[in-house]
Amino acid sequence: MGKNTFCTATLALAALLGSAAMNAPAVMAAQEKPSMEKFAAVSGIVGEKCMPCHSKGYDLPFYSKIPGIKDIIEKDYRDGLRALDLKTELVERKDAPVSEVTLAKMEWVTENKTMPPAKFTAVHWGSRMSDVDHKAVLDWVATTRAKLYATNAAPKRANEPIQPIQPLPQESPAKVALGEKLYNDKRLSGDNTVACVTCHQLDQGGIDNLRYSEGIKKQVGGINAPTVFNAAFNVRQFWNGRAADLQEQAGGPPFNPIEMGSKDWNEVIAKLKEDKELTEAFTAVYADGWSGKNITDAIAAFERTLVTPDSRFDLWLKGDDKALTEQELRGYNLFKAYRCASCHTGKAVGGQSFEYVDLKGPYFADRAKNPNDKPSDEDLGLMGFTKNPDDKHRFKVPTLRNVELTAPYMHDGLALTLDETIDIMGKYLSGMNVPPKDREDITAFLRTLTGKYKGEPVKGSVVKK
Repeated sequence: MGKNTFCTATLALAALLGSAAMNAPAVMAAQEKPSMEKFAAVSGIVGEKCMPCHSKGYDLPFYSKIPGIKDIIEKDYRDGLRALDLKTELVERKDAPVSEVTLAKMEWVTENKTMPPAKFTAVHWGSRMSDVDHKAVLDWVATTRAKLYATNAAPKRANEPIQPIQPLPQESPAKVALGEKLYNDKRLSGDNTVACVTCHQLDQGGIDNLRYSEGIKKQVGGINAPTVFNAAFNVRQFWNGRAADLQEQAGGPPFNPIEMGSKDWNEVIAKLKEDKELTEAFTAVYADGWSGKNITDAIAAFERTLVTPDSRFDLWLKGDDKALTEQELRGYNLFKAYRCASCHTGKAVGGQSFEYVDLKGPYFADRAKNPNDKPSDEDLGLMGFTKNPDDKHRFKVPTLRNVELTAPYMHDGLALTLDETIDIMGKYLSGMNVPPKDREDITAFLRTLTGKYKGEPVKGSVVKK
């Protein structure tokens, strides 16, 4: 059924059901309603006009069982949850502040007046958002963003969804130096051939520029290695979020049989302990001596220093109007217009949420047409960690900092250029085709996100297109 047919059907349905249907959106049992404290200033708007389609646990309206309408309503409800699940924000993350991604998503749909969708308001007239509602939500977004996430942007750019990156609190220099040695130490691998730096090279944008990295015995993994730069800002680590933080992440690859292939920490420590100089440095930092916990703590401390501030875009955010060209600024505005900034938000321009790579289109079905397609369990995304079928094909949104240096792109490494990646993101996540000129301008903006490490521009191979 096409959009026009559906709209005609909904209007006819509205006339048939009468005014009771007009104000009868999905409801949630009173005892199940979560606290709306996070949205206090706009709780009425969110509760009445957002939650019914963006929260698990709501009962669909009675007319959702009518043949011909049932499938459409159920699909819209499912798509709404995949785009933004507010109950997750309010229940699963109830003790955390409202996320930057939720703010950015609500800001976009409010500015563009796409929510609630026309086919929903055609039946539920009371669900329409007024100009007063729109202003209230946008004011709340700006206030909340300033309170929770503002860094050091100029006042005129303080409400941008992207914020200037800043160094994290200083770590113990001795611990960082120790962590750097371990990060580069191949003895963490079973055959002494692979170190953390093998796949995450600091002179190559924090990656290895391979589709799939090579581990011990020349084994090849099944997922693209993400950059280690700015990983400290990620909400969780790995594409499927299976590690809560950098320390937990550092304990994974050493025992992955394809990556570093060690048996256990006892095997690793037995080799490291033979190095008297390293052992002295280690015990100087950790009085209780060698352990897996201490090794990963040191590596994580080093990785927390791998932040890359002072990109040209950061300079623009801080108030330098000459930091960007007209094309780059146009590209940034297009980046926001095509909904990219709804997920690629915050200091790291990503890393704050898990999103469906097939939100708006059949990514994996279309990918199967590619002769280089290699389906694997890694395609499960977050589901591979949570085992929840609802998480299938959800992946951590990667940081876009230094993105011109981190090709190939996406979890499967199939996109070789920024142009190709933008095209894919527009089609399968934003649901919009991005014409070549707009892709060119967005690419120009993305190149302004290359920052500095230790005061020098981040090194790496610049992708051509």
